[in-house]
Amino acid sequence: MSAAQTQKESGEAGWAPLEALGLSQKELVLAEALQMEYDALSRLKQDKGVPAGPESGSKPVSRPPPPPSIERPRPVPSGHVSSPPGGNLLRGLSGSDSSLNQPAGSRSPTRSPTRPPLSRPAPPRGPLSKEPLYILDGEGDLLPGSRYGPGSSPAPKGAPPPTDDMPPAIPPRNPLPQLSGSDNPFLPPRGPPPGAPHDVNLFTPDVDRPKVTSEEVTYESLNAALSRLNSERQGQRSRRASGEPPGKPVARSKTLPPQVPPRTYMPAPKSKRNLRRVSADPVALESRANGFSYELFKVSEDRDEEVAAYCHMLDILRSADPCGERSRNTGFVWSPSVSQEELQQGLGVSVKVTVISDHFREPLTFTCDGSSTVDLLIYQTLCYAQEDLDVDVEQYLLKVCGQAELLLHVERLVQSVKALCSTLASVESADLTSALSQLPACPCRLQPKVQKVEPAGVLNRLTVAILDQVELYCSTFNANFHTAPPSSRSTAPIQEAGVVNNVLSFSVYSAHRVPITWAASYEGFFLSCSLTHGGAELCAPQHTSKQAVSKYLFHLVVWDQRVCFPVQINQLPRESQLTVTLYATALPPPGGTEEKGKQRRSIDALGWVTMPLFNFRHVLTCGRKLLGLWPSIPGSGNARSSSPNFSQPDSVILQVDFPTSAFEVRFSTPGPADFCPQYEFSRLDTASQRQLQDVLHKKSLFWLTVEDRRLLWEKRAFCQEESWACLSHMDALGLLHASFPDQELRRTAVQWMDSISDPELLDFLPQLVQALKYECYLDSALVRFLLRRAIGDVRIAHYLFWLLKDALQDRQFSGRYQHLLAALLCCAGRGLREEFERQCWMVSVLAKVAQRVRDAMASNRQTVLREGLDEMKQFFSVNSSCRMPLNPALLVKAINVQSCSFFNSNAVPLKLSFQNVDPHGDNINVIFKSGDDLRQDMLTLQIIRIMNRIWIQEGLDMRMVIFRCFATGRGRGMVEMIPQAETLRKIQVEHGVTGSFKDRPLADWLQKHNPTDDQYEKAVENFIYSCAGCCVATYILGICDRHNDNIMLKTSGHMFHIDFGKFLGHAQMFGNIKRDRAPFVFTSDMAYVINGGDKPSSRFHDFVDLCCEAYNLIRKHAHLFLNLLGLMLSCGIPELSDLEDLKYVYDALRPHESEADATMYFTRLIESSLGSVATKLNFFIHNLAQMKFASSEERPVLTFAPRVHTLKSDGLIRNLYVCRHIRTYSPSKGYAFVVKVEREGLQQGAALVQRSFEEFHELHCKLRLIFPSSKLPSFPSRFVIGRSRGDSMADRRKDELNGYVWHLVHAAPEVAQCDLIYTFFHPLPRDERPGTPLQLIDALSSELSWSPTSGKDMGEVKLSISYKSDKLFIMVMHIRGLQPLQDGTDPDPYVKLYLLPDPQKTSKKKTKAARRTCNPTYNEMLVYERIPHGDLDQRVIHLRVLGDGPFWENSLLGETFIPLKKLLPGQHWVDWHRLGLEGLEVAR
Repeated sequence: MSAAQTQKESGEAGWAPLEALGLSQKELVLAEALQMEYDALSRLKQDKGVPAGPESGSKPVSRPPPPPSIERPRPVPSGHVSSPPGGNLLRGLSGSDSSLNQPAGSRSPTRSPTRPPLSRPAPPRGPLSKEPLYILDGEGDLLPGSRYGPGSSPAPKGAPPPTDDMPPAIPPRNPLPQLSGSDNPFLPPRGPPPGAPHDVNLFTPDVDRPKVTSEEVTYESLNAALSRLNSERQGQRSRRASGEPPGKPVARSKTLPPQVPPRTYMPAPKSKRNLRRVSADPVALESRANGFSYELFKVSEDRDEEVAAYCHMLDILRSADPCGERSRNTGFVWSPSVSQEELQQGLGVSVKVTVISDHFREPLTFTCDGSSTVDLLIYQTLCYAQEDLDVDVEQYLLKVCGQAELLLHVERLVQSVKALCSTLASVESADLTSALSQLPACPCRLQPKVQKVEPAGVLNRLTVAILDQVELYCSTFNANFHTAPPSSRSTAPIQEAGVVNNVLSFSVYSAHRVPITWAASYEGFFLSCSLTHGGAELCAPQHTSKQAVSKYLFHLVVWDQRVCFPVQINQLPRESQLTVTLYATALPPPGGTEEKGKQRRSIDALGWVTMPLFNFRHVLTCGRKLLGLWPSIPGSGNARSSSPNFSQPDSVILQVDFPTSAFEVRFSTPGPADFCPQYEFSRLDTASQRQLQDVLHKKSLFWLTVEDRRLLWEKRAFCQEESWACLSHMDALGLLHASFPDQELRRTAVQWMDSISDPELLDFLPQLVQALKYECYLDSALVRFLLRRAIGDVRIAHYLFWLLKDALQDRQFSGRYQHLLAALLCCAGRGLREEFERQCWMVSVLAKVAQRVRDAMASNRQTVLREGLDEMKQFFSVNSSCRMPLNPALLVKAINVQSCSFFNSNAVPLKLSFQNVDPHGDNINVIFKSGDDLRQDMLTLQIIRIMNRIWIQEGLDMRMVIFRCFATGRGRGMVEMIPQAETLRKIQVEHGVTGSFKDRPLADWLQKHNPTDDQYEKAVENFIYSCAGCCVATYILGICDRHNDNIMLKTSGHMFHIDFGKFLGHAQMFGNIKRDRAPFVFTSDMAYVINGGDKPSSRFHDFVDLCCEAYNLIRKHAHLFLNLLGLMLSCGIPELSDLEDLKYVYDALRPHESEADATMYFTRLIESSLGSVATKLNFFIHNLAQMKFASSEERPVLTFAPRVHTLKSDGLIRNLYVCRHIRTYSPSKGYAFVVKVEREGLQQGAALVQRSFEEFHELHCKLRLIFPSSKLPSFPSRFVIGRSRGDSMADRRKDELNGYVWHLVHAAPEVAQCDLIYTFFHPLPRDERPGTPLQLIDALSSELSWSPTSGKDMGEVKLSISYKSDKLFIMVMHIRGLQPLQDGTDPDPYVKLYLLPDPQKTSKKKTKAARRTCNPTYNEMLVYERIPHGDLDQRVIHLRVLGDGPFWENSLLGETFIPLKKLLPGQHWVDWHRLGLEGLEVAR
């Protein structure tokens, strides 16, 4: 780096001290000329005191003081000495005599040790800048042609002759080190010969020469140096032409009192060409090497020194104010500015303004006040011309029409302060506004009252305000810079908060960064300040006054008001929080005055902020705070962050000032004895003890009423001696809610949860992540608990990582979750971190592919999918394996592109197949969704999984299908695919589009996939259990949008639900009609599978009992599910946002009812769901809507055939013949037709198959979907007059079907040989029973004949009998095995009870009548009151089952007598009782 560059870098800020002292540019220029004189005198004195010779540059020589008079200098011989290589250019204050820098009377020759010298770079030389005049000193020989004395070098050949006149004597300057001789061909080699004389202008920094005073100055060598002036002029021109930058002045020292500003110039290289004289006569414009310039003077011999100094002044002036700098001279003609008096006269004067622009169709005319600023006029014009009010006034100018004159609207100082404040979060403090308001008025800033103030005082106040603003910004936003170096924290005295009796108060100054749209839409801005603890207010909210939006530098609302709460500091809980909400009154829409008066003005919440009063060190907050407001968004959750909103760059910032003191007010937890005294529980009266015991034994805090809470608080001193056992982790979960902010309580709850196992912890992990929002501080017991368990289990760490990744989307709490996620990654090993990176990479690739597939045309989606999955191939080429985010136990190594597809739904989910790393494992099939929020599905499946775990722990296996669903971000995630499962819609549409109205589709589909009796019975059993579990779970959670594509059935009989987009009673609407009108989905085709036909059976009783038992088991843990859902209120799920959603689950669980009441209630729900037609209609509408997604490549199949058969597999059918019909009783009564199938090459003869008329009709309907009607034979009519089950009708249909199958087999080959026909006539498992076909038919006919049961055994009835509080409870549950009526029809049974002895028949009670069934279900409670316990031994229940007949003719279906002598109080006697025609039942 050159010395010139060093000087430039070190002196950039050199002007700041001078300008801060109030020196103008003109004063600096004049001072420069004076400084030049001092420099010349000092240098000449210094050179005179150094003898010539080799030692002259290294040893100072003292000289006697000169006489006081100073004569005119005469030319003397002069030599030069070399400057040390690489030496720094050290000098005094100005490079002149040190005595000039001292106060009067001081002649110290040394420099002040406490103030190092400052240097200022030379001013830049622009294109029009004039080169200053220098006294140039070379480091080699002198230029030829100079008239020097002895010791001067001879002139080289060819040099121009020297001029006659001597150059004027100008003040000397300290030169910068010149380039070496190798760099400049015009200079001799570096270094003087030994003994060379010392140059008058060369300063040797490593020699500490004493400075001399002005009295010692002689001018003997001055004119000798001036003789080289003209030789330097041409050298300067050539240097300007080559673009070499000139030197800049160096900064002055801060030594006081200040001397005139110093300047140090870079010497120009010597040149032996273009030597000229300087005279005082003016000359004309001449051409220059670098363009053009003016030569001002030719200097005369007698005025050379003064004119040279004047030229230096001009050079400095032009360098300080270059004409090409736009900040100093824009090149425009600006309109004159008004004075302060004229500005005050403009107040109240209206001025008409007309603005013309090419962007306006017509001139814009409006009236403004005479004191309006130019920027206000521009802003008003833009508001009329543009819709966007957020405009930049600085980008526009106003020109006077007819003149090239512009109106000035930029105030440099105010705009600089505004730019600085814009960088500092656009906050305008009161001190800053006050300092700016004291500045003199200017055209762009209106000042109502003109005050005479001192400029220095205003600038000092403005500087202090800006420094305070910077420090406030640094402390608020954790900036990496500060106004002062950071110092160690001073330890302030600590004062306990318990002894501070002052009330809590603070000052609210203003709201900054107010959007301009608020100013146009609202008025009357005010703040509501509330003091809360756990969401409960500690006192009434305090409100500020209503203010409007004002503007000085920025738009803001100023209150400058003090807020006091009627709460003393010693009464504040440690977790107290201050919540400030900004409200405003909406402006009415444009209209008349009467309309504005009639319209109701709404007050809207615009933003809020919450902050803890005690920080993490438990110290009360103090000082000035900047708080960013969070926007008030409806439905954004009930959790509020305790951190201000600085994540949004445009958030409104509230300035709050808390009182400061010399003490740190710290909160300390009092001891247990001081906190609450203890009294014996026995000191309470009996009634209070019983009442308090009832409250203490409630299982959950949810069941505590307001009165219960009040009683516990009043009697808390009597509860201390009770031994509080540790709560279970399920109960401790409720103590982590927002309503329990106490740190000790939350720490205890976490300790109770520490005993939970890792698998159980996974079930509660989403709730624990959400509970972090309710922690007051970053570090908590819950955070440590989660990190400790994640370190010890990879599965917990895996799911915690993805839950935290998803939680980062919550802007209010993203900072807290970022810290926890960083802590997790820090605690995890490198291998786990790399695994997380691979998973994130894979998810991002799949998200891009899913987006491209969704955006593509329907016909091109498969191609786009195949192309997109090539990126997954590249992913696995880089990574040998990757764990699935869905389950860390699933390790994949490749993707099977050929097995991947997509689903035809709105979100177009991807069906992906991955290759398992384990060669013995199956491929891993998942669904990747992008565009759907899977958090609600995650929560629903989590609750169902916990329900299933509770059932299993109680010994009840509901055989639920639990699949995984996990969100990997907002709007995307993975869902596990269940193999060998089909939706109900696909099963039902196999029977046509109206298959949802039929009863047999599900049974036939299960029969098709479970051909043997054992397989089918097992599948039906799985169906009964899983269907009961789904009914209970979907009812409790209020799962809606239950169409037949959201319910699936496995071939093993397990039923399960998918796609939980609607829950907690938020039903899917069809216009104004709820699509989900039944309590849950339980249709007749499901009951058909359970009953084994269209009539109720005993298995339906089992189904109802399973539902009621499972429902009651979940009701016992109602508090757990309310805790789980309550902790998720803040997760952002739209349908789980307030307590009304929790109330739905509470009402569904009915926790305060008895088990008997709950059983009756759920039985009614089953009956309501089974009888609902709306469910089937909803299925049918969905079938119609999904027809557009049906693929043309899908071939219809038969519902009763488990697989497809073809001509190639079975052989050509030669002939078909319907030989006879037989009577069938299973699965329903009717007729079946035996078809003889003859095939070519069949050695064993013809095969016999049995098909019903409905199955023939299904075949014909499926054929019509493939072939036109012209190629198919006509099918017999399904509608008949008379009995459709008679033999005559069966004979007629046999003949019609014979004709149909004959034409079918002799139809066109594409019809006769299609797969549907060969599948239809292929033998089913029911056709291949042992024996010949005729024997099979006879066996079936004799085995399944329908005949009434004889004897006195008329069935059984199931009762639940209990006795409590002088009441006898009898629940009639089920009846099975009733006999049909004499005409063969099923009866309409009901139950009638008598409590014997009852001679007057006053104890009669009865149930409702069931319709057309021999196996009715009632679940109705019949209650007998005022039955003493001693009478039970003599009481007998007389139960009669009657058939409800016409004309009040009821038939007795069975009766029984049940003695109650063995019934004990509190006992639930549940048993089956045999029915007969008469007689007393014997106890079994």
